[in-house]
Parts: sequence; C-alpha cells; structure tokens
Amino acid sequence: MSPAPARRAALALVLASALAAAPSAAVAAPGPKAPKPPKADFTLTILHANDLESSLLPVTGTDGSTYGGVDRFVELVQREQRAAVTGAPGPGQAGKRGVLTVSAGDNFLPGPQLAASEGSGRPVYDATAFSAAGFDVSIFGNHDFDQNPDFLAEWLGDVSPGTAFVAGNLGFGAEPRLLAEVRDGTIVLTHVKEVKGERIGVIGLTTPELPRLSSSRGVTVDPDLARIANAQAAAYAAAGVDKVVLVSHLQDIDNEVALAGQLRGVDVIVGGGGHELLADPGDPLVANGVTPYGRYPLTPTDADGRVVPVVTTNALHTYVGRLVVTFDERGEVLAVDEAASRPLPVVAQGPDAVQPDAQVHQQVVQPVQEYVSSLARRVLARSEVPLNGVRNDVRSRETNLGNLATDALLAAGRREAAAAGVSAPVVALQNGGGIRNASVLPAGDVSALDTYTVLPFANFVGVAPAMPVETFLAGVEHGLSGAVAGGVLQPAGSFAQAAGYRVSYDPARPAGSRVVDLVLDDGTALVRGGVSTGALRTLSVATIDFMLRGGDGFPFDGVAFSVLPVTYQQALAAYLTGDLAGRVSAADYPVGGEGRITALS
Repeated sequence: MSPAPARRAALALVLASALAAAPSAAVAAPGPKAPKPPKADFTLTILHANDLESSLLPVTGTDGSTYGGVDRFVELVQREQRAAVTGAPGPGQAGKRGVLTVSAGDNFLPGPQLAASEGSGRPVYDATAFSAAGFDVSIFGNHDFDQNPDFLAEWLGDVSPGTAFVAGNLGFGAEPRLLAEVRDGTIVLTHVKEVKGERIGVIGLTTPELPRLSSSRGVTVDPDLARIANAQAAAYAAAGVDKVVLVSHLQDIDNEVALAGQLRGVDVIVGGGGHELLADPGDPLVANGVTPYGRYPLTPTDADGRVVPVVTTNALHTYVGRLVVTFDERGEVLAVDEAASRPLPVVAQGPDAVQPDAQVHQQVVQPVQEYVSSLARRVLARSEVPLNGVRNDVRSRETNLGNLATDALLAAGRREAAAAGVSAPVVALQNGGGIRNASVLPAGDVSALDTYTVLPFANFVGVAPAMPVETFLAGVEHGLSGAVAGGVLQPAGSFAQAAGYRVSYDPARPAGSRVVDLVLDDGTALVRGGVSTGALRTLSVATIDFMLRGGDGFPFDGVAFSVLPVTYQQALAAYLTGDLAGRVSAADYPVGGEGRITALS
C-alpha cells in the first residue's frame, strides 16, 4: 500500500472509532463555540504632566539647546489633543477615539516666576497658562498648598472653568475659601468625564505626607489610599463606568507602583511628585541631565493579577506624556500602543521642535521674563567664593550656602525679636529641602533673583523663644536621622543646616541617637559624649514657620512660637545687604563650610 492510502486508511480508522464512541449523528449536540477574541472598541489618549512648579520660562540645556517654556508646552499639548482624534487610527486602535488631559499636581511653586503675578493687576500667570493647556482633570500636590490654602483658592479662581480638581482623600471643612470651591463644583471628590460617549471615572489622591510637606493648614488628609481607591472604583463599576484612571501625587513613582498591587478595578495610574523620567531606549530627551528611571509605561500588576500601566513625566514643563490605551467592549484594557506611547519633549530645535503658542507667549512668558530680568539686574552682594546649593549636598552635609541661609534666619530673628516681644534667638536651623537652587552659585554677583531661586517658598521666619532644650536636640537629631549607606548619611530634605552651634554626629549610630557633641557658639555644651548635659532648660530658636509647624517631620509641634513679618527669602536679602554689607567673604563662608556639622565616621 502506498503512503497516501495508508494515511487515509489510518484516518478512516480513527474516524470510525470516534463515531462508534459518539452518539448518532442525528442526535449529536453541537460543541461549545469558541469565544470571540476581544475587539478594539475605544482608544483613549491620555496626555499628562506633573510638577509644573511655575517653571514658565524656557531653559538652556547642558548642551546649549533650549527646552521647556510654558508657551511651547501649551502648543504641544494642543497639538497632541488634535492629533489624538484626527486622521486614521493607528494599528490596533479602535475607530472611536478620544483624549483626556491630566495634571498630577504641583501646578505652581513659590519663587520668582510665581511672584511675577504679585501687583500685576492680572490673573496669576500660572493659572492663565494652565487654562490655555485645557486640562480636563487635575489633582493637588503638596506644593499647591505652599502659599497656604487661601492662595490656592485664588489660583483656582483664576483658572478657566472646565478643569475638575479631584481630591478623593482631602477634606476642606476647616478652610472656608477652599470649601467654597467645593460647593461651586471646582473641587470634587469624584469625577466622571465623558469622552466621545465613553465615561471615564477619575480617582484623585494626594500624598498623606501633605501636612508635613506644605502649609496646608486646616486641610485634612485620609491616608488609607487603597481603601479609598478601591471603594471609588467599585462605585464606578456599580454605576456602569467601566474605565477608571487614578491620578495621584505620592512623591515617588515607586509609591504608585506599590499602590497598584493593592488595587482592583483601576485601569491606568498617572503619578506625580517624584520628577522621574520614564522613557524607552531611543526616545528623544531634553538635555537636562535627567536619565530615565524606567520604561514607559511601568507595568505592575494589581490585586487580581491584571497589568496596570503606570506613567509619570519629568517636571517643569519639559515633557508632555502620551499614553495610548485601547479598551475592549467590556471596558478592559486590550492593549497599550507602544509605538505611540512615550514622553514628548518640549524642545525648540531639531525634528521635534515646538513653536511657542503666540497668545501664551504674550500674556505669560513676556511679562514673567521682564520681571525675572529685573530681579537679575538687582545686585545685592558680591561673593568671594562659589556657594554650594547642590541638592544632594544641602540635604546631607554642611555647605557654605546652607550656612549663609541659616545665618540669615538667625539675624532676622535677632533683628525682629524686640518688636515681636520675644527673646532673641541663640540658634537657627534650616531644612535642606527648603534650599532649592540645586546648583552652585559662582563667585561674583549675587542678585535678588538668586535669593528667590535659593529660597523660593512662602516660608516666614519664626522664633520659638522658650523651646525646651530636649525638643531642640530632638530636632537636631531628626535632621541627622536619614538613611545611612556605606557609612554616609543619605540626602533627605529634613537635613538641618546649622547656625549658632556646632554639632558632631556618628552616622554609624541608630537614627535618633547620633548626636555626640553639641556646643553653642558661646561655649555652652548641650551634649557631651552623646549625653545631654542639662546646662540649659530652654533655648530661643529661629527657623522657618514650616518647620515649627512640624514640616519635614520636625518634632516641634506644640512648641509656642511667633511668626515674624519676614519671609526667609527677605531675610537672606536683608542679611546680604545689611549684616554683610554686600560682601560674602571667603573667611566667613569657606568652600566646604566651617565645621558646624561634623560626621565622625
């Protein structure tokens, strides 16, 4: 028998055996139909940004290129909003397409560019630019409360209607001006955005650390983020809303990734607060020295094992994130369009160059540039040495700029003490996180603009005239309580720059017991060999009101203090022009500091 007849015979034998074992053909029931593969039903482009932080003007990059600027940012957002719903769908995308534009908080930040609005007689420039971008949804970050809740309410009043500010874990009952924004629907607990007939449920969460990081005053924060998000996602599902986007400001994208593992029913997470850059190899980047933290998007799994795309962008109007997600008919994420999803750089040169939006350039960029230029022309002092404000340095060790800023607090406290009816301070502390220029000011002229860049927040000088010494020492310990790696204290915003005393500490000791010696400038020893001497019971301490209210975790809650009518930026400007008579000497402020804070190992 040839091979072909043999195969047919074998096949016939198999079929005969199958027929013998099966019911007759007349009564055979058809088998179950194979399920249809999921079908692309709706493609949503999420345009997102975070930590815009009043960076309204363009920046020169490390290679001399120009990037950023809110006028280019707005132009790019508007271009992408149009592109998301025009032209032919991309491969795998649905015919029905829509776009959602999201901000993950920190929409403004105290400093010279925000201060340009003061006395201008015009709406806050940041609000004008934010409105032009056409954000559908925003949440609040910690810096949105830096100028206190009343200023946030003013900013919200200047934003054009149309943006829902979603605050799922915040309470505003003790803040009348923000409560009014709740009552008029500007601030909402939940929000459903209809996009091309599809309903998108939005969950908004702000870091539980808000009271410690900002001047949020009476705003309350519910820290149970997973419970809140899961309850809202379940409520959306019960209402037939089958697409859910969580927008959060948790200070570090790792926190969003960790939260994803506790969630059910959330399809996408947009994070903010950490300034991380997510990008894939080959993606165009701005020349700001920031290297990608991970791929775009990150892909953790939720409590049910479903992949949840997590995205964020680098800060300061440098990128617009673009995540393109396709859903099936059940509202399940079918695919992320990897070819279309990436961070889009806001650059002025090259193939991705963005031309400025003419209206935003005229209404925002030009007046802010004029104001900032006027500050740059005002020379307050001349420094004989470079002044170190590098972020990781001021957050982990003494620097001469840290000394200068802290001396300014001490001088302001002493100058204003009599008028405030408090005893003059003996010591001062300044948290490294409040020093923001993140660079070295070169030797030479120090301008008014430099003082705003170094100390941008709306922090006021405060004096606690009778702080218990034990509390002061606990504050110094807290400033040295960051993580240690390789015997070196790691950078933390709570690191305390010092004035009026010298402290030595041992990073090898456990956090909270690191101070070995602490001696006041008048020679009084408060700690010797790691033991409090009991030489004084109380001490007058100058610092910023943020720290006196427990900001950055300082243990000063409950200590009586007076807030002086001087911001810490004004204190630095007055110290440069008055106390130092316009001269920062190398003898007083040597490079590397003068030994106020000494690590023993």
